[in-house]
Amino acid sequence: MTHTLRAAWLVLDIEGTLMPTSAVHIGLYDFARPRLGPWIDEHPDSDLVRSAVARTRAEAGLPESATTADVVAVLHRWMAEDRKAAPLKDLQGEIWRAGYASGELVSEYFPDVVPALRAWHSAGLALAVFSSGSVTGQVASFSNTTDGDLTPLFRHHFDTVNAGPKRAAPSYGVIRAKLGAAEPGSVLFLSDVSAELDAAASDGWQTVGLARPGEPFADADFGDHLAVRSFDEIRVERA
Repeated sequence: MTHTLRAAWLVLDIEGTLMPTSAVHIGLYDFARPRLGPWIDEHPDSDLVRSAVARTRAEAGLPESATTADVVAVLHRWMAEDRKAAPLKDLQGEIWRAGYASGELVSEYFPDVVPALRAWHSAGLALAVFSSGSVTGQVASFSNTTDGDLTPLFRHHFDTVNAGPKRAAPSYGVIRAKLGAAEPGSVLFLSDVSAELDAAASDGWQTVGLARPGEPFADADFGDHLAVRSFDEIRVERA
């Protein structure tokens, strides 16, 4: 069964929605993990790196004398906890950007994703992304994929820094304002996490839950949210 919806904006989650969770938690995390220390030491003049290190020390209660190894130990612990810490996301984003630019990293999405993105874009729908990964990491991920450079498909990118926590309703009001979407119902959010859909719905957004087979939330209770197994089960027309 195909469900037809009408919207002006489509805002998409990445992990578990566009690509397998394992691609992030195993592929990308494993790429970044051994590179965190060398990246910090090799970029002493980077404002972003200095800020990320300072924020990590502050959040972890480390002294100013803490070494790179001390900082990296905290970052590794946060990665193991899947903590959405901004300094960690900033450093990961820079490392991933370099990996995609060099060709060491190539993004691969679920088979139904790229055809749907291109069809929605061609139909005049405006696409944006809201992910816990940094905007830098998001753009890098779309820049080098098995289907080429997909960055031209997206108008906006949002993360927990420029929008707010993904499970907090005010974040969706912030995004809607930045999109210039006066009517909440003109925005459709697609995610595999029910709590994120709840937050978006609290701001009046339309929502669709992705219960992709084999993914962590495949059997989740999506409540009143429309739940589908792939993008092939929805048809989105321009409002």
